[in-house]
Amino acid sequence: MTAQPSPWPPTSSADFPRIGSLPAYVFAAINAEKLERIAAGHDVIDLGMGNPDLGTPGHIVDELVEHARKPKHHRYSASRGIYGLRDGMAEHYARRYGVTVDPETEVVVTIGAKEGIAHLMLALLGDGDTVIVPSPAYPIHRYSVLFAGGRVHGLPLVAGADGFVDGDALLAGVEEACRTVTPAPRLLVLSFPNNPTTLQAPPGFFENAVEVCRRNRLLLVHDFAYADFGFGAEAPSLLAVPGAKEIGVEFFSMSKSYCMAGWRVGFCVGNPAMVGALTRIKSYLDYGIFEPIQIAAAHALRAGQECVAETREVYRRRADALVGGLNAAGWPVPTPAATMFVWSPIPDAFREMGSIEFARLLLREAGVVVSPGLGFGPEGEGHVRFALIEPESRLAQAAERIGAVLGRAAPG
Repeated sequence: MTAQPSPWPPTSSADFPRIGSLPAYVFAAINAEKLERIAAGHDVIDLGMGNPDLGTPGHIVDELVEHARKPKHHRYSASRGIYGLRDGMAEHYARRYGVTVDPETEVVVTIGAKEGIAHLMLALLGDGDTVIVPSPAYPIHRYSVLFAGGRVHGLPLVAGADGFVDGDALLAGVEEACRTVTPAPRLLVLSFPNNPTTLQAPPGFFENAVEVCRRNRLLLVHDFAYADFGFGAEAPSLLAVPGAKEIGVEFFSMSKSYCMAGWRVGFCVGNPAMVGALTRIKSYLDYGIFEPIQIAAAHALRAGQECVAETREVYRRRADALVGGLNAAGWPVPTPAATMFVWSPIPDAFREMGSIEFARLLLREAGVVVSPGLGFGPEGEGHVRFALIEPESRLAQAAERIGAVLGRAAPG
């Protein structure tokens, strides 16, 4: 079949081939309605986007301000990050996980994990390459593959016991895909603790994952954005597994742990060839992050870590407040084991509506914004995600409003 030419002149972004091939943005309708309600003066409790409301700790801000006053820091920076920040990340891995990484060859600074993942896929994939992405997933895990011209093979994330993923089922799916999918998968994307499902990796999972990837000649990318947000045992690092650096990299972000979302500081750490490929791509595309931000980020990694523990405790209490309120309102919502989210099946009486229409119902009738599960992949349908980005009192208010809506709006 002959490819159809693009419209000329283009009249919308969808007229460009790579944009036109992207799936519909399922959050668009919710966002538009939210803005309309806010503009009309309605009180909207926005628990949609995972945009932290907590301010960056003062000692980190002070470090930024001190160095931002110095003109020498106002020039272009290094696209791979200043040495002091890369070295700070290496120290973090040594102190936290007992992992030795070379700041020169095994660490590159990214403009947040999202940018890093997208550009890493651009560096690693050829047109038509297959990437295994468990689903539901943070959207960039899928979209980064599509942007790079690759193909996504989805695998369902299945919950095991006590807030852990069913690792055996997931890795069995990876093995099956490597036997049956054409072209053979080149790369596996993982992310634990997981957004949106809040599932954690069980003990021994990463050891098994590394072995499966070795056996099937798969590269492994682990998004570790919620490294510090396990409410029980500490979340394990992929790189703590012997030999993991030979086949994989891990992304860490300052956004959540240090309440630095708007600062846009992340890292890709691990396999030198993969890190080197991302470093080279970035050298063509950006000049790096404003240097005082990098200096402040290095300070955050080396300073006392009490602020990280305090932030985690805030989100744990918020999760308890929201889950307790929703359970009391008659919606049996599971308590998350990790992250800054609550992930729940839609109440049975509303299941046939689907996640988008149910989210619209909560916005319209309760003034509460949630993320429809379909936005995280087909396997997310039938669920919604709450972001814990409001104080406990506000979350309790959201639960009360939702309870009132569920009581009067149940179908039938």
